[in-house]
Amino acid sequence: MARIAGVNIPMNKQIAVSLTYIYGIGLTTARKICKRAGIDATERVIKLGEDQVGKLREIIDEDHQVEGELRRDTAMNIKRLMDLKTYRGLRHRRNLPVRGQRTSSNARTRKGPAKAIAGKKSN
Repeated sequence: MARIAGVNIPMNKQIAVSLTYIYGIGLTTARKICKRAGIDATERVIKLGEDQVGKLREIIDEDHQVEGELRRDTAMNIKRLMDLKTYRGLRHRRNLPVRGQRTSSNARTRKGPAKAIAGKKSN
């Protein structure tokens, strides 16, 4: 099994698709990485040589922020907003939608299951 950036990537998939299993790499970025490494993006991972895997690993390590480092950076950005008590930070703290969505009728994904309110039953 090929291991890149601490993630076991699937062997029977195309290289570009397999690289998307790494947090922080989407399909477009994966194709760019393959192009830089000089590898056909539609080739299967199982057919890669060790030197080609090493080349992919090297390109990802030097140019892209992935996995734990990216997760930590994102968490720190959210924490910074919360510490500054910005509007976005308060929305994060209260576990409400951050980007201006309405909350009176929707937002169940973010707010969680509806809670029953005593005495609210109408005819």
